[in-house]
Amino acid sequence: MKFTSKEEDGVFFLSLNGNLIGEEAGSGILEAANHAINNKTTLCLIDIENVKYINSSGIGVLITLLTKFRNQEGEVVIVKPSEHVNKLLIITKLTAIFKISDSVEEALKELKS
Repeated sequence: MKFTSKEEDGVFFLSLNGNLIGEEAGSGILEAANHAINNKTTLCLIDIENVKYINSSGIGVLITLLTKFRNQEGEVVIVKPSEHVNKLLIITKLTAIFKISDSVEEALKELKS
């Protein structure tokens, strides 16, 4: 799992690539998110277009991110889940708590509204 992150215009952009499994990748992702929150960034956009598989630890990372940002009166939007990941989000009923967008532009509109 590789990820890139940046903070821009009050939004924490997180782009994930690979399989979101295990605690190893999760700790780096959460550390980057904590840094953004410490900088008063409360909106988070997670691009998971290039994530093909997520296990329970990966779901835990997503839920932790959601909790961290919502605790700061913020919001998280997941962008472009693959078909497999989207099915997993539906089966686990995470579509009820996460906002999901088909594009970065759509997600930014959702976050800024």
